[in-house]
Amino acid sequence: MSIFKPKKGLGRGISSLIGDTKNTSIKNKISLSEIVRSKLQPRKIFNKDSLDELTNSIKERGVVQPIIVRKSKEFDNKFEIVAGERRWLASQNAGLNEIPAVIIEADDIKALEFAIVENVQRSDLNPIEEAAGYKRLMDEFAYDQEKVGKFIGKSRTHIANCLRLLSLPKDVINLVEIGKITQGHAKVLVGMDNANLLAKKIVDKKLSVRQTENLVNLFKKPKKIKLLSKDTNLIDLEENLINKLGIRVSIKNKKNNSGSISFNYKDLDQLNKIIYIIKANY
Repeated sequence: MSIFKPKKGLGRGISSLIGDTKNTSIKNKISLSEIVRSKLQPRKIFNKDSLDELTNSIKERGVVQPIIVRKSKEFDNKFEIVAGERRWLASQNAGLNEIPAVIIEADDIKALEFAIVENVQRSDLNPIEEAAGYKRLMDEFAYDQEKVGKFIGKSRTHIANCLRLLSLPKDVINLVEIGKITQGHAKVLVGMDNANLLAKKIVDKKLSVRQTENLVNLFKKPKKIKLLSKDTNLIDLEENLINKLGIRVSIKNKKNNSGSISFNYKDLDQLNKIIYIIKANY
């Protein structure tokens, strides 16, 4: 029975990824001092309350699930965390000297895949960290949005929406990272020139996502109606007809030279005049 329980809905679980690696070995304990952080870790912010809860749990029950490590490329006789940095930190806080670990052989792309899958499965990543992880897969390992979606087990639309958050101003991104505004709020602000101002209002007024949408709609510029220029010959013809008939005339001509002529009359006398001219000449 696997000690790694994959989460339903994800393309690949931790146990699946471990099965893809060669020479996997389980070592009962590794000294915490022999372990170093990974530069590939997409997660940058650890919630203090959540970390304290895990620390207390480890003090009572120990580390239930081993962390995953690989041999460090930078440091001799050291292991780099592939998945489980939060457990490693909490173990230090709990005063442990050792931690159970699975040692694998993994290149950078495999290590990054591990880190992203583990964090997404546990909902540990904030939306910005999640987006940054996807972007690294795309920028550094030639993934596209569809491939990322299949790998993570999420739709391409979800991946695209996450990536769009990275286009927000730095101050707004920071508010998402620290949990002052949600991903729902942030999605509404994407593309807005005054995103910083709107984000501040969201925080100050404690606006819901729906209220934020209404606020953003007030600031959106109305779409400009593109006016098609009319051929000068048609304009001259309209003016000649207006002068001769004394009635407003509008001519619309399409690219295929089909179109319409409109006579705008104000009263029955003008209508009778139009009818009389047509009957008299045709």
